[in-house]
Amino acid sequence: MSLLIAESGSTKTDWCLLKKGAKPVKHKTAGINPYLQSKEEMQAVLDKELTKWLTKHKPTAVSFYGAGLGNTARQKEVRDVLKKYFGIKQIEVESDLVAAGRGLCGNKKGIICILGTGSNSGYYNGEKIKDKQVSLGYILGDEGSGNYLGKRVLQYYAYNTFDTELKMAFEQHFGSDVSQILHKLYREPFPNRYLATFVQLLKENRGHFMVENILEDCIDDFFHHQVIKYRQSWKLPVNFTGSVAYEFRDVIEALCGQYELELGKIEKSPLEGLIKYHKV
Repeated sequence: MSLLIAESGSTKTDWCLLKKGAKPVKHKTAGINPYLQSKEEMQAVLDKELTKWLTKHKPTAVSFYGAGLGNTARQKEVRDVLKKYFGIKQIEVESDLVAAGRGLCGNKKGIICILGTGSNSGYYNGEKIKDKQVSLGYILGDEGSGNYLGKRVLQYYAYNTFDTELKMAFEQHFGSDVSQILHKLYREPFPNRYLATFVQLLKENRGHFMVENILEDCIDDFFHHQVIKYRQSWKLPVNFTGSVAYEFRDVIEALCGQYELELGKIEKSPLEGLIKYHKV
């Protein structure tokens, strides 16, 4: 048996083939999200970015975890695409929260938080997600995520809130034509991914008081609207995964201290934990 694990966010998908007696083999493609892509668009990602790699690494089973898979209808959409593409019956499709639970907690209980391009959270009971906050997506929610932070950066620049130092840094990266930025945001595909690119300004200017204020305010919004809504958060470790969580883990550590919460793991990706969870 060979199992292909996929851990997908809105921006990228990490693939890993597990085969007994062999080292895991990894690959990356663009993200797959049924809320942002049609079946045809998801199929196109697989055809373009996975097929060549797959000729050497054929699986007999697939476990696909992804953003946008919190309900059965979306899971069926992705399962249909994967069944057609792989031509096999043994395909598991679960949400990114399940991936985070299995990858960060294994068979232990904990609060699971995802801070990547988007954000999400849930209570994992050691087997499955037992409770979760509603996910409102990049337009109404995604507090603390890359696109949420990016939105704040763009607002600060467009409203002329940044000081000269940060204004110049912004223009060096993204130009000064706000109308062009808005065109990309409102007229081109994947606006959530585009918004997340503005996080680069925050990464490169840590220590600046405006940057630190944005980070603390935006990630605190996630704690306020998500983390502290779980009664279990006061008793169990609070775990984080995702590129934003990992990059700004010092802010998360400080906020856990302020809220008097027990901080669990902070991992860039749950993939390594999933490899341990799925023993072939």
